[in-house]
Amino acid sequence: MKRKIIHIDEEKCNGCGACAEACHEGAIQMIDGKAKLTREDYCDGLGDCLPGCPTGAITFEEREAPAYDEEAVRAAKAARLTERMQGRHGCPGSAPRTMTGGCPGSAPRQMNASPAAAPTSPVASQLRQWPVQIKLAPVNAPWFDGAKLLIAADCTAYAYGNFHNDFIRGRVTLVGCPKLDSVDYSEKLEAIIRENDIRDITIARMEVPCCGGLEYAAKQALQKSGKFIPWRVVTVGVDGRIVED
Repeated sequence: MKRKIIHIDEEKCNGCGACAEACHEGAIQMIDGKAKLTREDYCDGLGDCLPGCPTGAITFEEREAPAYDEEAVRAAKAARLTERMQGRHGCPGSAPRTMTGGCPGSAPRQMNASPAAAPTSPVASQLRQWPVQIKLAPVNAPWFDGAKLLIAADCTAYAYGNFHNDFIRGRVTLVGCPKLDSVDYSEKLEAIIRENDIRDITIARMEVPCCGGLEYAAKQALQKSGKFIPWRVVTVGVDGRIVED
């Protein structure tokens, strides 16, 4: 089909990579120090990459090209997020793990008596999986299948005393703070909801205004996923009381 698509002038390209960074669809890759349109079916022709080019190497052209494949783009985005969040290029502690029967650290162990022995918690953890940060959680982790999902602001676990038993128990937990992370979680959450069989969603936030970003991202993700899933928002006050449910 004939449609509008970008054209990259390799002679003008200085290899800065700004266009590849700006292309949310992943149509542009840096190869041998030059930007190249590697997937024509990933290019939506909207030109998000144009403003980022300092040399004017990118323009529109009308020519024969494969149709824009939105489903393929979504699948590729989910795959890239999974690969990035599995800790292959980051901290080994972000590798996915499933916990059964509570946190492994709370399991009984035979220990030699020692004054320097590390203290153990008398309350068992209800955490079922690792990692818990929204940014690090793999999109297609097996523990999302059939899960009740908790999307919680970081501070809620500190403010609400019985957070593990009242919120984490029986749920897969994702935590984040849009103010500290300076990121919109909606795209990542949308991929998780769309790619998995999520049974219901609980959003736990603080009463402070900046937590509205987490609630908004979760609602946007649910709406864009096209799924109808039961959800609720619980607001925790800074004094530890639930002020809205």
